Amino acid sequence: MNAIELSLFSSRIAAICDEMGAVLQRAAFSPNIRDRLDFSCAIFDAGGELCAQAAHIPVHLGSMAYAMADIVSQIDWQVGDMVIVNDPFLGGTHLPDVTLIAPVFIETRLLGFVANRAHHADIGAESPGSMPISTCLQEEGQIIPPQKLLRAGQLDQAFLEGLLAATRGDGHEGRGDLSAQISANHCGVSRLSALMTQMRVVKFCEALADLQNYAARLASHALEAIPDGVYEFCDYLDDDGVAQQDIEIRVKVTVRHQHVHVDFTGTAGQVSGNVNCPLSVAAAGVYYVFRCLMPVQTPACAGSFRPITINAPEGCLLNARRPAAVAAGNVETSSRIVDVVMGALAKAIPDNLAAASQGSMNNLAMGGEVNDRYWDYYETIGGGMGANKAHAGLSAVQTHMTNTLNTPIEVLESRFPLRVRRYAVRQSSGGQGQHRGGDGILREYEFLHPATVTLITERRRHRPWGLHGGGAGEAGLNQLNGQTLAAKTSFKVERGDRLTIQTPGGGGWGIKNK
Repeated sequence: MNAIELSLFSSRIAAICDEMGAVLQRAAFSPNIRDRLDFSCAIFDAGGELCAQAAHIPVHLGSMAYAMADIVSQIDWQVGDMVIVNDPFLGGTHLPDVTLIAPVFIETRLLGFVANRAHHADIGAESPGSMPISTCLQEEGQIIPPQKLLRAGQLDQAFLEGLLAATRGDGHEGRGDLSAQISANHCGVSRLSALMTQMRVVKFCEALADLQNYAARLASHALEAIPDGVYEFCDYLDDDGVAQQDIEIRVKVTVRHQHVHVDFTGTAGQVSGNVNCPLSVAAAGVYYVFRCLMPVQTPACAGSFRPITINAPEGCLLNARRPAAVAAGNVETSSRIVDVVMGALAKAIPDNLAAASQGSMNNLAMGGEVNDRYWDYYETIGGGMGANKAHAGLSAVQTHMTNTLNTPIEVLESRFPLRVRRYAVRQSSGGQGQHRGGDGILREYEFLHPATVTLITERRRHRPWGLHGGGAGEAGLNQLNGQTLAAKTSFKVERGDRLTIQTPGGGGWGIKNK
């Protein structure tokens, strides 16, 4: 396939992922999916190898790329099937992220899969928002091993009703979101089948192989810019939400002849709290960093990850054993993985890497009852981006492993018993330097009815580091009625209480000229 044909083919399969995402967003019921865009869509070949993805959530897509082959190999696939899964130790990330996978057949031949993953604010956890301060997986909600939600096109209604019955609300929102996910996959199957038929199967498979090989060549070329050597770095999580503090994440990046081995030996063992993660989430963080170093035209497929291998000892924080709690590993620990890998690479290619960004998704989950009607809500809050050699860091944005939007105030206040009192850039919170780090966000909520609130945040003690003499960004700060809260905590609020979250700024780059 020549270069023009390959470029067109890459764009066509990526466009299918984009269309799947558009269907999912527009059909979804929850603000978390419809407004915040907390979902991802992708295409895989018959062996579960990533072929294309939309520009959605890095932690979703990287973990799917790592784990999909294991999932699809366990299923007896038939036309019209659709599998649902959220088990973090069987290909998921954390329980609120529910994945639906559908096979693509041409006549009787299995040729690929489409998949989408969306975050459900209610998956039946012990606290509203399904992001509890947990100590084991069972406390985090319903665990769904890979199983068929649709068989030969027929919905397993009994299974769906059982799934919805275990959530806190009336199931209306969850039913709508799952229907939207099903519709997105139907769209993907239809479009991909049409493309395969138009191109003919043999030509389509040849094009996929060419695309994977092209991505691998671009990845190897990008790695040429990193001098051979061994580069190490360590950073820390503030705590695990239960007891342990200063949880070390250590990495050794070995670069040899256009190949990279990322080794997390020396990282802390798994902990009692929920900052543990499965290896697929660790892989997502690693893949993200190296994808950022590749040319923009690099296809978003498995070929781009071929030169990268990963090791994390079983039982450590980044390759935890069941039934470890993992709710925060997907959001907070993944963010720190990015920081340590970037910190190591900054020793090799100092002009190509940015200082640390805010390093937290600032997770806020809450819910309660108003007039006998249950509500729950979840959001992440942006912060400051790290500066680099050429630019100051962006302010008040989501960084690295998430790519969601904020929930518009109009939506938040119309759907939930909340009032947003302040929403502003947290001025002067970025690190000083030749180029300043981006500023964080200040967001203040007033509760109009009693509720239960959970915060899972990071960088409240360990500030985002600067590079080349640049200053660290300001640490984040959580307060209830002016009183400082722990980084990870769950608590009750009454009518009129005010919660203020000030998110971290990004690190600065270079020494500021006097």
